[in-house]
Amino acid sequence: MKKTIIDLFDETVNHYSERPFLFERGEKEFQSITYKDTHDLVYQLGGGIMSLGLKKGERMSLLMEACNNWIISEMAILYAGGTNVPISIKLVEATDLVFRLNHSEARFVLTSKTQLEKIRVIRDRLETVEKVIVLGVKPEDLQDGEMTFDELYAIGNRYNINNPGAIKSMSLSVQNDDLANISYTSGTTADPKGVMLTHRNFTANVEQCLSVVAIPEFARTLIILPLDHCFAHVTALYTFMAQGGSIATVPVGKNFVESIKNIPRSMNEFQPEIIMTVPALAKTFRNNVEKNVREKGKLSVLVFNLAMKLTIAYNKDGYNKGTKGTWILKPLVILINKKLFSKMRSAMGGKLKIFVDGGAYLDIDMQKFWYAAGIPMLQGYGLSEATPVISCNKIDFHKLGTSGQIVKGLDVTIRDEKDHILPVGQKGEIVVKGENVMAGYWKNPEATAATVKDGWLHTGDLGCMDEMGFLYVFGRSKSLLIGNDGEKYSPEGIEESITTLSPSINQIMLYNNQSHYTVALIYPDMDALRRTIYNFDTPEGKKEAIRLILQSINQFRKGGKYESMFPERWLPSAFALLSEGFNENNQLMNSTMKIMRSRIEKMYEIKLQYMFTPEGKKPYNEENFKALN
Repeated sequence: MKKTIIDLFDETVNHYSERPFLFERGEKEFQSITYKDTHDLVYQLGGGIMSLGLKKGERMSLLMEACNNWIISEMAILYAGGTNVPISIKLVEATDLVFRLNHSEARFVLTSKTQLEKIRVIRDRLETVEKVIVLGVKPEDLQDGEMTFDELYAIGNRYNINNPGAIKSMSLSVQNDDLANISYTSGTTADPKGVMLTHRNFTANVEQCLSVVAIPEFARTLIILPLDHCFAHVTALYTFMAQGGSIATVPVGKNFVESIKNIPRSMNEFQPEIIMTVPALAKTFRNNVEKNVREKGKLSVLVFNLAMKLTIAYNKDGYNKGTKGTWILKPLVILINKKLFSKMRSAMGGKLKIFVDGGAYLDIDMQKFWYAAGIPMLQGYGLSEATPVISCNKIDFHKLGTSGQIVKGLDVTIRDEKDHILPVGQKGEIVVKGENVMAGYWKNPEATAATVKDGWLHTGDLGCMDEMGFLYVFGRSKSLLIGNDGEKYSPEGIEESITTLSPSINQIMLYNNQSHYTVALIYPDMDALRRTIYNFDTPEGKKEAIRLILQSINQFRKGGKYESMFPERWLPSAFALLSEGFNENNQLMNSTMKIMRSRIEKMYEIKLQYMFTPEGKKPYNEENFKALN
């Protein structure tokens, strides 16, 4: 059966033509355009793209912040028969942009005023780009080979008048197996690869997503993740589109800090019901909540922590809440929710029902926190090569600490290193097969053959299934800690738990490559340390900061508050403090806020080796003191 993204949108427009679809904030409030009006704009812009001479199957790149025109542009590219190459706005290195645009052979680039300079500085190195279309600039500010969005819309309008039915005919000719996107992975361990995703890959994954998370008709979501990544692409855009939902984007600030501040403001104003997020943002939201509680005084902190403790005890792991005697807490939990946590939810718009987290590992304590707050954070799992969703916890049946149950229409097996299928409970590589599996890597048949075998996608992620059908994901096989005896362990769970449960640690990366002990690179939470240590800027204050960081790690050892959570051999025996965190600007974190291990290991190679020396193993070494200056 033919079911392209175009078919999906056409059907939705027929059903919900006058319903509000896209929202952007104007001067005072969020303003909407309907499904029908969006469809008209797609036709108009699509006509402009056809007038430029884009042929069916050719590539056109989209480099701009999430906004209405991002969504309209992608749809217009698809209706014109093209393939979109979405690029992250967080890419700052010219070589990264040049590679993607040249490798994909993009003929045209759609960009924004804030991203334009990135294209201009590499324009003479772009081998196939013929024209750049820019949003938000005046015609007099353009250079050769550039045009405004307004001009392209106007050209499209004329093209459609002079060529009636042309864009409709082109859009109807698009088939399931035609490419919709080439999505470049930022890759946590290697160079980017262009993931080829077809129209049916996307629409199949929409159907699969709805089989586990029942998005209500007309639901509202606020997109806070980059649209160039297929997690936001599928779950926040196309899944809500299928349900006649309303989609808002966060206003772009004058700088990064202002853009981040616009997220809670937008949540409060737009009042979304569901938000797609990733672990790093989940932690930011929690930190903001706890900061507001601290500002109200010690009594508020005491009450809040007690309320959390009681509610978490009642909720258990979700599917079993209120069992084994904890039912007695139910009246108290209801009262706490009404008197305390409802106020917290009001500050987030008041209508937020759930978060859906797309990171491979979300610490269970983070999940318990949001579940107690009355906004369950449903953990899911996926990767770009699977368009991306493979599993997710359900609203009405979930198990905290897992990545949920497998979506319908997808076969999942757990396999050992010899490709043998393993039984329930045993850990191995997650291998999947279904209509959402990518068509391959663009111009990279060797990588495709190594990843997709007989239709089965070898994810490179380690996991296991339990007897209830829940999937546990432990991390990337390439990211494993390897002891001197050859034993291996996934670091992601330890890292996520340490950063979640340790107030003094902002980020951590564990490292062990066949050594006697594990070490860690740590970026401290400087604000937390300064709040705690009154004389932080003195040598004594720095020593106390190191002691608190060491204490945080020791909480996971025998006798500590979190003992037995992880085997002690994989906890860091030495750590090096960093003066700068992992982020997109230094290219140590990708657009979905996952750390880039291979780059970090290369950048901090000297520090990593230093920790295996007698001096470097001491926590109070000179280098750690320097990092706190």
